[in-house]
Parts: sequence; structure tokens; C-alpha cells
Amino acid sequence: MRKILIVDDEKSVRYSFERFLKEPEYQVESAKNGSEALQKFKQGNYDLIILDVHLPDIMGLDVLRQMKTSDPKAVVLIITAFGTTDLAIEATKAGAYDYIQKPFDIPAMKKLIDDALLCSYQMKTNVIIERNGSTDEMGDRIIGNSLAMQEVYKMIGRVAESDVNILIRGESGTGKELIARAIYQHSKRSQAPFLAVNCAAIPETLLESELFGYEKGAFTGAVRRKIGKFEQAHGGTIFLDEIGDMSLSTQSKILRVLQEGCFERLGGEQTLHTEVRVIAATNRNLEKAIIEGRFREDLYYRIKVVTMTLPPLRLRREDIPELVEHFLKKYSIPLRGEKITASSEARNWLFQHSWPGNIRELENFIKSAIVLCKGNVISEESIEDHLTESKDQKDVGNSTPLDKLISMHEGKLHDIIMSDAESNLIQKVLHHTKGNQVKAAKILGISRTMLINRIQKYNIDIATVVTKKDSL
Repeated sequence: MRKILIVDDEKSVRYSFERFLKEPEYQVESAKNGSEALQKFKQGNYDLIILDVHLPDIMGLDVLRQMKTSDPKAVVLIITAFGTTDLAIEATKAGAYDYIQKPFDIPAMKKLIDDALLCSYQMKTNVIIERNGSTDEMGDRIIGNSLAMQEVYKMIGRVAESDVNILIRGESGTGKELIARAIYQHSKRSQAPFLAVNCAAIPETLLESELFGYEKGAFTGAVRRKIGKFEQAHGGTIFLDEIGDMSLSTQSKILRVLQEGCFERLGGEQTLHTEVRVIAATNRNLEKAIIEGRFREDLYYRIKVVTMTLPPLRLRREDIPELVEHFLKKYSIPLRGEKITASSEARNWLFQHSWPGNIRELENFIKSAIVLCKGNVISEESIEDHLTESKDQKDVGNSTPLDKLISMHEGKLHDIIMSDAESNLIQKVLHHTKGNQVKAAKILGISRTMLINRIQKYNIDIATVVTKKDSL
């Protein structure tokens, strides 16, 4: 349940918000002046504050500044009946999430509130790296004790405080946003904003305005000024998920922000300045996209000062039992009202499945199994319809049936197959040379620099590869 505080001296406005935010997922409280709002704020732990600028006792901007001083991660949405350019600028400088004039369109306001609540959740909810046993600490969890994940944890520690731009690579469903949030929470910017933008989920015609904002009248339907994500994230971190899906025109504007720290809103003439850390993520082969002219090479080198590659679940299979247990614990009570477990046979099936959709697919499957299972134990029979691989398959290795790969990875199948093949080849050669990278590069016919890049790209632990049995 998300807690929202409405601050307005007009009773009708407070009542209107309480009416259209009466869904069970919202807990709405109100205050009629600035003093009451500040008193409630100190005790309330709110996810969002909707604050009127003109209050009878304290100016709304002063209330905003006091709230941001007390809690830099407070998400505050400013509303007013008398909007001016200066007021909008001052509200943004003071740390307002956004600024909107009365009267406002209810559906648009509802979307703005939902976006602000998501921002609040991403900033304030701890990302817990759970390695050695469970913990009662509340938050979102990164789970896994595999060697591949240990390397990811080490990389988080190395890069979090460095303030450089980071590129996180990995297939869909591997947890790229969680890793980005973990880096943010351990960084020097942890008390500044964190904003996430899924570049693939927003239509290209709207993505530019989402990132850079727009002025009133910039296009049909632009009835107010909109603050963009780069402006909102000033001093903090912006996470650009699926950056490989971004158009070349938008890429050029992102490049300008990274090079010069400036941009203009759509329809605007004023040059705005911002200072942000960019964490980008992609499941695409950006090198191939550069060759094909679909991704800017100069932007590529700007965002990949440091590259992290998240392993697919099929390459960290030893983490599956712990993930299964975590999802059973997380969803059993909310979905069924009782503890749901899985039989040893069902767990064995889950362990052997290749999970081409990675952790996201496993999580959704467990949720479905909890809802559909008879009784309080998920049996082998209850999951057979979900898993298409042969019941008699003894060793699934690191691959999946071709027909399933085709259906799950249309448009990316070549990249996935080639990446797995290259990773396995490099590991075998390093095993053969007992970790000697010069000899390995010579056998592979590539430079040592290229070999080092591939080792980093695939999170290859040389010591582990060398000590593995010859069956590698």
C-alpha cells in the first residue's frame, strides 16, 4: 500500500483527490496548511506528497524545501492554480518531481501519480544482496551464490562509488534494473534522485519528450509544460533500460547530454543544464548494431566506461533452488493465504528447465504454479503442462530445444547462440592453456586485448575454468 499526503487549503481539492485515489493500493491522508503538512511528514513516511504552492501559513515552495532537507528522497508533486515560468523553475530547482496546474485532467494526473510512486519505490526500497542465508530485512533481493553472481557482486562494489557511466548487458529477465538500483544505493548519489526509463516500452514519438520534457504548445495535446527525466534526475542517476532500442535521433540528444550536460525541452529555446550519472542496459548486440548503422559508436563509448554482463539463468543453474524457495516464500501468502511448498520431484523439474526467459520467467512460473496447484504442495504433475522439455532428458546442459529458442528469442537468436558458443570456446581454450591468456589468444587467432574484453563480457572466472575437469 502506497501512502500519499495531499496538502491543499481547499477542502474540495482534498476531497477530489481522496475520491479518485480510493483504490485499495492507496492510503490517502490530507493536510490543510503547511504546518500540518510538515508535522505529518515527519511522522508519516509517505511515498508521495501532492503539495499546493499557495497555502495560508507557509508558501508551498518553503514546505517543499523543508521536506527535501529532511528527506532528500521525498517525492513531491507541486500543484497550483496560478502557474508562472518562474514558479515552475523554482519548484524544479527545489527538487519537485513535477509541476502541474489546476484544473488538471484526471487520467493524466493518475498516470503522473503512478509514475511518481514508481520513482519513490525505486529510490527508497532497499536492494538486498542475499548470499549467505536469508535475512529479515525488507526490500527487493538479488539472490545467488554462484561464481558468476559472486563476480557481479564484486563488480557492484568496484563501480558503485566511481561515478562513471555504466553499461549493463544481459538477456531479458536477468535483473538488470535491480543491479542498477543496487549500484545507485551504494553510490555517492544515493540521496539524490534515481529515475528509470524503459526505452523499449515507450513509443519512439513519446520517448524524446519523456527524457527531455516539452513546453506548452510544443505539439497538439501539449497543454502544459512537462519536466523531462534528465531535468528531474539532476544530481542523481538515470537508468536507461533497453537503450539499444532507441532511435538514432534520440541517441544524438543523449550523447549531447553526456558530452555537454545540456539539452532543450521540445518546443523550447532555453538551454537547460543537468548533471547526472547514466546507467544504461541492453539485451542487444550493440557492436552489431553499430556496424549496421542502428547505434551510434560515439554514444556506445560514452555509456560503456564500465561494462557489466549479467549471466543468464542457464549459466548459473546452481542458484535455481534458492530462487525457487525465495519466490515460494514471497508469493504463497499473498496469492493463496497459506504456505505453499514444492515436492522434490517438482524442484528437480524446475532445476533442469532451461528458463530462456531467465529469472522473470521463473518468477512468473512460480506465481502461476502457486495459484493453480491443488492443495499446498506443487507436484511434478502440476507443472508438466508448463514445461515442454522431455521428461526423460538427463542433461540439459546450457542449451534449449531449437523450436523453443526460436519462439522465445525471435530477432535475437543468432546473437544468443553465438554468444554462448563463443563463451564456451574461450573457456575451453583457457582450460587447455591453463589460464595463459597469451597462448589462448594465439590459438583463438585474436588479440590479447580482444580476449580480455571477451573474458569481461562473459564474466569468465579464469581460476574456476582452469581447475575444472576436462569434461568442460
